[in-house]
Amino acid sequence: MEDILSVFVRSIFVDNMLFAYYLGMCSFVAVSKNVKTALGLGIAVTFVLVCTLPINYILENYVLTEGALSWLGPQYENVNLSFLSLIIFIAVIASFVQLVEMIIEKFSPSLYASLGIFLPLIAVNCAILGGSLFMQQRAFPNVGVATVYGLGSGIGWLLAIVGMAAIREKLAYSHVPKPLKGLGITFIVTGLMGIAFMCFSGLKI
Repeated sequence: MEDILSVFVRSIFVDNMLFAYYLGMCSFVAVSKNVKTALGLGIAVTFVLVCTLPINYILENYVLTEGALSWLGPQYENVNLSFLSLIIFIAVIASFVQLVEMIIEKFSPSLYASLGIFLPLIAVNCAILGGSLFMQQRAFPNVGVATVYGLGSGIGWLLAIVGMAAIREKLAYSHVPKPLKGLGITFIVTGLMGIAFMCFSGLKI
């Protein structure tokens, strides 16, 4: 239980996808102009992470790695399909992104219109694929820990983009120097938020 809580808290604050690794910056900068839109995309990213990480974990440990197919019989003990892992991970992610896109288009056409091209681009969002690759690298002990890591990573990304959207909405009424308006002040705020999140790296979890 302590390990699961530690993974959950670390994935949100210490190993935040955006502020620790700067993954998913494209949609983060483009969609963080409005809190409602940012919240919708953040929830969609969290949903995709929670669904794809456990599936990719199962595929990684029971199909792709060397000896993973031994449950089929001794003749499969030396089979190594790890070279397919990247393609398989992307295929799983793309499938769930398509599902999310259809659900949002059906139940929230306004959010679907405001997200535009960035909704299908979740399929190539570095944060989504990064979650699966970090899962592969860190060799979590079971699928439950991998799922918690996906949930924490999604919540961390959600907090980051909603926080940035709230700040940018306030900045619209602030006296920002003309050369820094737009992307300039956005990158400055992103850097400051990244430095602020570095404070959590001192937590003993």
